[in-house]
Amino acid sequence: MGAIDLSLLALFVPTFFFVSVTPGMCMTLALTMGMSYGVRRTLWMMVGELAGVALVAVSAVAGIAAVMLQYPAAFQLFKYLGGAYLAWLGVQMWRARGGMAMVPAEEGEAPAPPRRALATQGFVTAVANPKGWAFFIALLPPFLNDSSPLAPQLAMLVAIILLLETLCLLIYATGGSTLSHLLHRGENVRLVNRIAGTLMLVVGGWLAFG
Repeated sequence: MGAIDLSLLALFVPTFFFVSVTPGMCMTLALTMGMSYGVRRTLWMMVGELAGVALVAVSAVAGIAAVMLQYPAAFQLFKYLGGAYLAWLGVQMWRARGGMAMVPAEEGEAPAPPRRALATQGFVTAVANPKGWAFFIALLPPFLNDSSPLAPQLAMLVAIILLLETLCLLIYATGGSTLSHLLHRGENVRLVNRIAGTLMLVVGGWLAFG
């Protein structure tokens, strides 16, 4: 017998695909960055987000969530900082004048953040997302078999979660990039910037106060 029962696995995959594909903080961030910076640049955010998701999944099973609940002020500060950075990005997108925010060719356009900043923001958004903690704490333990070694089961489930999360992030980022290209005409460029900026502000507020 493998590390996890196949009948449980058949239930696990659609359950967590639905959890991942449901519009949420991380998916909205992928959509917005895909619209503003393109799919290739958004991949750096995805790397950080996936690292954060893996950390949250393992921590939820290991019980670190209980420790975080004992220090809500530190967790809230973490959320505020991540939300403030996203809000700052949203303001930069709103201030972009003539060209797309992803192409900082002229004065007044919002430059794309560095790769490390994108990865860090993806990580912070995943780790500071209360919805992610709630889903993993509620949904992940029932798929673990107490009579089998924990590590192989957890490794397999986390790997599947990351594959599903990657697929959903790519779907959202590609959708944002496609929308951006459809509207990438002179009179629509400012509209795209402002849509993306508004979405980024929404995600920032969502992260800080959600």
